[in-house]
Amino acid sequence: MQKTIDLMLSVGRAKAAKPAGLLLAQAVMAGAFVSLGGLLSVFLGYGMPAITAANPGIQRLLSGLAFPVGLFLIVTLGGELFTGNNAVLMPALMRRSYGLGAVARNWTLVWLGNLVGALAFVLVFVLGAGLTDIAPYHDAVAGIASAKTSLPPAQILLRGIAANWCVCLAVWLAVPAQTLGQKALACWIPVGAFVVLGYEHSIANMFFIPCGMLAGAEVSAAAAISNILWATVGNILGGALLVGLVFHGLYGRQK
Repeated sequence: MQKTIDLMLSVGRAKAAKPAGLLLAQAVMAGAFVSLGGLLSVFLGYGMPAITAANPGIQRLLSGLAFPVGLFLIVTLGGELFTGNNAVLMPALMRRSYGLGAVARNWTLVWLGNLVGALAFVLVFVLGAGLTDIAPYHDAVAGIASAKTSLPPAQILLRGIAANWCVCLAVWLAVPAQTLGQKALACWIPVGAFVVLGYEHSIANMFFIPCGMLAGAEVSAAAAISNILWATVGNILGGALLVGLVFHGLYGRQK
């Protein structure tokens, strides 16, 4: 674990110093990758309604198997993911390699870039391509958006904490991994777990909720924004506190 902390120190310093243009470009790419995983999870998880209606666990399992492809692409191809950065920037912050301003800059730019990437994917590769115009996917994305935005804020917050706890555990396993197989396994187990359990991931919701709204879900803009913002706060707490600060406190103290 000490080697992982040392690696996260160097990764965090590089992310904090990255030029804004590059940071935004890689964040847009990451938002699209997460959306790709989200769309795949819909097609795989909701594509057999006759089977999954009687066996809801199968739908969750199939969606959980599909969704992690987004994080796998990010950690192997160098995307910038807001939720992963919630934890990655913490060790070097605690070593005073940079201040809170650098963390806020990174999180803000990456969050906005992820949003742009997710919305662009929805408009071009879902709506433009007509992928959710047919059953059962049309009703599936509308139902997902309605279900997410009907949750009370406290539940979204707690589910957001748990979601990014899982995502950041996956990042901390995947970044030090040496082979594609190791990275894939590191991504699939924790991220698949959060999908199966129904936790709330702010960047994924930037895909699911707009996609459902465009499919006709009766979801207001205010409800969509509220869900994403509460999930964002929960994701920060789950990633920064439960992974970044906890692991640094346990294993990263300077000798």
